[in-house]
Amino acid sequence: MKKKISYFKSIKLRDPAARNNLQILFTYSGVKALINYRIAHWFWKHHMKCIADLITYHTRKKYSIEIHPAAKIGKHLFIDHGAGVVIGETAIIGDNVTMYHGVTLGGRGTSHGKRHPTVGNNVMIGAGAQLLGNITIGDNTRIGSNATVLEDVPAGQTVIGYKGKVLYREPDYSI
Repeated sequence: MKKKISYFKSIKLRDPAARNNLQILFTYSGVKALINYRIAHWFWKHHMKCIADLITYHTRKKYSIEIHPAAKIGKHLFIDHGAGVVIGETAIIGDNVTMYHGVTLGGRGTSHGKRHPTVGNNVMIGAGAQLLGNITIGDNTRIGSNATVLEDVPAGQTVIGYKGKVLYREPDYSI
């Protein structure tokens, strides 16, 4: 049987710079943004969306972290050096996920319904990674820094790099 650990203990296990609970609570912008998200999420679920949006706006302005109040986030999410993180409306994040700065869990296009990633448990997402669309990232997966992920990733995998290809090239009309 697994022993339950506190949120602060989970951060100390993942961040060697974390010295004590007060330091984490008062100086980690990702922790403060997550607290604000939890409050905004409560308002969102209770049909007070304007208040939820105002809290989200304040959080984005103050910490440069945008977490949509409708997103579903499990326990012990750790956003380390959080500036530039964006988590979209239909994103689902499992337990014990570590996310670094500049990460986007975003949509592709203007479709309705589920349009953001689902991230499993114990996933690490490196700085600048872009997870886009209605994709699923399996448990115990590592997404490397600046990776662009557009397809499902099975559990236990490591993903690196960017898969770019030319979809359309404008004709050369130069003289």
